[in-house]
Amino acid sequence: MKLVTKIRNMGNLTQRIIAGLAGAFIMISAICFNEWSYFALLFTICLLSLIEFYNLIEVAEIKPNKIFGVVSGMMIFTLFFLIEKQVLTFDCYFLLFPFLFLLFLMELFRKNDKPFFNIAFTFLGNIYIALPFGLLHVCAFYLQEYNFHIILGILLILWANDIGGYVAGMALGKTKLFFRISPKKTWEGSIGGGLFALAIGFTLSLFWKELDTLHWLIMAAIIVVVGSYGDLVESLLKRSLAIKDSAQTIPGHGGFLDRFDGLLLSSPFIAAFLKIFS
Repeated sequence: MKLVTKIRNMGNLTQRIIAGLAGAFIMISAICFNEWSYFALLFTICLLSLIEFYNLIEVAEIKPNKIFGVVSGMMIFTLFFLIEKQVLTFDCYFLLFPFLFLLFLMELFRKNDKPFFNIAFTFLGNIYIALPFGLLHVCAFYLQEYNFHIILGILLILWANDIGGYVAGMALGKTKLFFRISPKKTWEGSIGGGLFALAIGFTLSLFWKELDTLHWLIMAAIIVVVGSYGDLVESLLKRSLAIKDSAQTIPGHGGFLDRFDGLLLSSPFIAAFLKIFS
């Protein structure tokens, strides 16, 4: 705790660098070790992101069924993992539907003024957070068994896009990208981040042959475009709730939603691309 306090007392850029390096080390180690350390890592991130999301929604005086939302979200996440790992069969996906529809019955007994608002935002947490994290398992088990290359490659490209965008935006940024939602983002930063991400995607294709060069570049392009919009979507959520950061969990980075917003929106597109076109 003392170390965290010291980090929080440092400048914002220093906090971002230290927390970013520490987080990257933990994530890379867990992803590379085996599928169970990978699962434990993403389980923790998904769980904390869901809790953070429902806490945010309550700011707007909406009362989602937080416990049900977290349990159902983690059920979605875990079910995807077990099915992609071939511990369970594909038919087990149908277990989700009767379980999720229990929420309508539960809402009958909560006696809230806006029951369908509560239902909608409870399901939104599952769709916006649990489902994208669950779809990452499709990428991790793309070769029918766990392989860390693709999942780690996705993260490296995403981080390259963030770092390149930050550096290029600070050095060259003048033209606003989407001022109404995110005043600090610029076209120059987006282009710089995109070029760096494509360079990392090309570099990965030279060493990791699970995908050919074209597919690595297409995946990088998906991350650049959709991941950037993921950041804007999360900014739109925060702006609608009149808050700056989703939380202060990660020094210099805000909350888990701030840190993984690009991944949340891009993972469904990547999973679809790998399953259909690759």
